[in-house]
Parts: sequence; C-alpha cells; structure tokens
Amino acid sequence: MDKEENQHNTSSLDTENDEQSSEQVVEDQKVGSDSVDKEKERKLTPEEELEALKDKLARTFAEMENQRRRFEKEKDDAYEYGGYSFAKEALNLLDNLERSKVALENDEKLKNTDALKKIVDHLNIINNDMLSIFKKNNIEPIKSINEKLDPNLHQAMMEVEDDAKEPGTIVQEIQKGFMMKDRLLRPSLVGVSKKKTEESKKENQKDEKNQ
Repeated sequence: MDKEENQHNTSSLDTENDEQSSEQVVEDQKVGSDSVDKEKERKLTPEEELEALKDKLARTFAEMENQRRRFEKEKDDAYEYGGYSFAKEALNLLDNLERSKVALENDEKLKNTDALKKIVDHLNIINNDMLSIFKKNNIEPIKSINEKLDPNLHQAMMEVEDDAKEPGTIVQEIQKGFMMKDRLLRPSLVGVSKKKTEESKKENQKDEKNQ
C-alpha cells in the first residue's frame, strides 16, 4: 500500500508540475504580448510626428508631380499625333490610286490611247494633291531607292542580284513608306541588292561565249 501511495503521490506531483509549467508559458506569452502592445501604443514625440508628416507630404507631392507629367505627355501626344490612325488608314487611298494606274496601263485595249493618257493624268493629279495635303500635316514619304537598308524604316521583301550596287542597297520599292513627324506610319517594302553568286556569273560567261 505504501508503494502504491508513493507512486500515486509522485504521479500527482508530476501532473501538478506540468500544469504549473504550462501556466507559466502562457503567463510569459501574455507578458511578452503586453510588452509588444505597449510598445505599439507608445506615442510619437512631436519631432517624430513632424518628420512623419513631412514624409507623407513629400510622397504626396511627388505622386502629384508624376501625374501632372503623365497628363502633359498624353496631352502633347494627342495634339502632335491625334490624326495618326486616320493618316495610316488614308495611305490605303494612295495605294489604291497606284494600283488603279498600273492596272489601266497594263490594259491591252487602253494602251497607247488618248483616253488612257487623260485618266492617268487625272490619277497623278489626285495622287500629288494627297501627297501635298499629307506634307502640310507633317506626313512625308520615306526615301528608299539607292538608300542603304534601314530596319527602322524599310522592310526587305526580296533580294536582287546586282554587282553594280553595294549589298543591302535598295534597288526596288514595292510599297512606299511614310513618317508622321518622327513616328513611323508604315515601313517601305523594298527589294535590296546582293552580289551575284559564282554559279550565276559562270552561266552569264557561258551565255556570252555562246553568243
């Protein structure tokens, strides 16, 4: 019986110790939490409040200035390039005029007739008038023929063998490109020169000998 009582007492003491330890941990956590809360609740000194206010004001003024600059840039772009989309679409009219002129000039029934000459003259007048209107609005064609290929202004569509030109020189303009001030409306579609291959040169030499 004494042994059983001793074991029971020892068990009870262990349990009480565990409960006291748990209570102590909880109490310590409460104390730590209270100290953090007290630190947060600590009032700023007048100097600290003034510095915080200055910082907020500086951030607010900086954001206002950034917004003002963005607004000014958007306003300037709208004024400078407000007709950009319209001008880009209007280029289709020039393309259609050019296609119509080529189609008429290739019509076998109209070739070498006075009617064709009059029609082509009228198409040229319309074309020149449109270019003049474009120029007044700072829209001008890009120079291409005999210029070096510029990827920012030209788009190479084909290569043409030509030893008389430096490689990369524009020798053919498929579609005219345009600029609106310093902004690209569309690139010029061009053909550029390249050196003749050795096989082509040999074939040309053979043809010359046979002749």
